[in-house]
Amino acid sequence: MQTIPVVGVHGIGQSKTSQHQLTADWGRALQRGIDSLPDVAGCGTSLEVPHWTALLARGTDRLGPEDDLFGESVPMEPTEEEFVAEAFADLVLPEDVAFAETQSMATLGLPKLWSPRLTRLAMAYDRRYPGGGVQFFVRRMREVRYYLTKPALAAEVRAFVRDGFTLDTAVVIGHSLGSVIAYDLLRRKEVSAADTPGYALHTLVTCGSPLGIPAVRRLMGITDGTPLQLDSNIRWVNVFDPNDFITGGASLSAGARKLTEARVNNGIGDPHSALRYLRSVPVARAVTGGRP
Repeated sequence: MQTIPVVGVHGIGQSKTSQHQLTADWGRALQRGIDSLPDVAGCGTSLEVPHWTALLARGTDRLGPEDDLFGESVPMEPTEEEFVAEAFADLVLPEDVAFAETQSMATLGLPKLWSPRLTRLAMAYDRRYPGGGVQFFVRRMREVRYYLTKPALAAEVRAFVRDGFTLDTAVVIGHSLGSVIAYDLLRRKEVSAADTPGYALHTLVTCGSPLGIPAVRRLMGITDGTPLQLDSNIRWVNVFDPNDFITGGASLSAGARKLTEARVNNGIGDPHSALRYLRSVPVARAVTGGRP
């Protein structure tokens, strides 16, 4: 049986689980996808998912529910609100904005602490992703911004995740904010690619990634028009659901070099779900070395 060493990098909102449970859940979902491929029968993974939110919960800086920095009742700083508004503006269409301008400001029952500009953009986004997607999007963008604007905290997170890698690690999978962390590790060369003697890492798989949102890339210091890129020895596969309300369905193909993309349908319940992405055929193909 072929066993592929994999490191998973989870997103936010995992402080109520343990590393053992998270690894088990990811492992079952990933194996389900692999088992659906008849040409890789008997293939499996040895999976490590460093539980980085547990690390933060033990420190003075937290990203978990114990100290909820991103709840609806927590007002945004002006720079934070500007970032969220930029992210909305990157994803909404002109017709969505025009529609929002005709609606009452109270239509969605959004927090009264939000500025009129942010509220209008949120209403425009809700036209594309109705049913509560706006609130989830705002929260996730606040979390992404928090990681990207706290260099010491981000370095601590990366170091913790990096400890999950071994010389044999072949594939890294990043979901949601985890995809930003994984990309950050690779672009900073804090984990070594397969071209480094003794190392085996050759594939990055991103799922439900906010890297497709220009505002996120700008906050990473990547100017508009500058492509995302990795070491030439790293194969990058991005898997996205057009109905993923956290990413606005944004793909990465227009903003990244040497990238392979695959579209999936995760269903209407939770199209951003890590487990739904992990059990998809494109992720299984990417992990086992085939075309997604």
